Amino acid sequence: MKINTNIASLAAQEANTNTNNKLTNSLSKLSSGLRINKASDDASGLAIADKLRTQASSIGQAISNGNSAVAMMQIADKAMAEQSNILDIVKTKLIQAATDTTSEEGRTAIGKDVDKLLNQLNNIAEQTNYNGTTLLQGATSASAAATLTFQMGETSSDTIGSTGGVRSNVSGLTLEALQSAAASGGTTAFTAVAARGFLDDIDSALNTLNGWRADFGSTQNQLESAVRNQMTQQTNIKAAESVIRDVDYAAESANFNKLNIISQAGTYAMSQANNVQQNVTRLLQ
Repeated sequence: MKINTNIASLAAQEANTNTNNKLTNSLSKLSSGLRINKASDDASGLAIADKLRTQASSIGQAISNGNSAVAMMQIADKAMAEQSNILDIVKTKLIQAATDTTSEEGRTAIGKDVDKLLNQLNNIAEQTNYNGTTLLQGATSASAAATLTFQMGETSSDTIGSTGGVRSNVSGLTLEALQSAAASGGTTAFTAVAARGFLDDIDSALNTLNGWRADFGSTQNQLESAVRNQMTQQTNIKAAESVIRDVDYAAESANFNKLNIISQAGTYAMSQANNVQQNVTRLLQ
């Protein structure tokens, strides 16, 4: 019997240390709710889970981008709806001015109305913007709105573009001659014959405006479809990450209880190993 080195006690200490390390790791999982708290828990799983988390975060931002873009399209659509209403009224005024039952004074009053309405059409084109970006014309009335690009995915190619070349003002809709004639009042520039001639200009302007509005509507539909798809994709990606990263509380609780019992047993084993060593004193009596 040897007393200089207590082999039994050392073996019990080693086993108990290993058990306590596992117990600490299990407790960490239970307290954090994560199966992977550090790379050593599951190196390959951590790499996959981190990649999935980045993908889900990227898609989440793309969803936000899409919702903002939809709001932008709705602003443009509502503004053009009001412009369309203005052109409808202008056409009604022109029909009123085109008949000989309307006096020269009446045409002068109609001309003032038409001029004011077209000024408001210009105001709408100038003032309609989203976060400082004008939607119905460029920075000036003589320039067209730029094509807008919305980032709707993780890669540089995942984009959706809006309608470009929109210049929904008097000059862009080729109504300068009408506004000039209307502003002059009931003179030779705004006679019944002239008013009839401007009806085709209004019809052309309405067709152009409705075409732009339809393009904005198509872009909005595309954006809404992309957002719905990405919401589903994000949910599935987060579920896949959860399978890898999150702890199974039922299984880990059972494992923790098992390790806790083993740890208590190890502590008892160490005490017994030390007691056995004391038996050598009987040989010296």
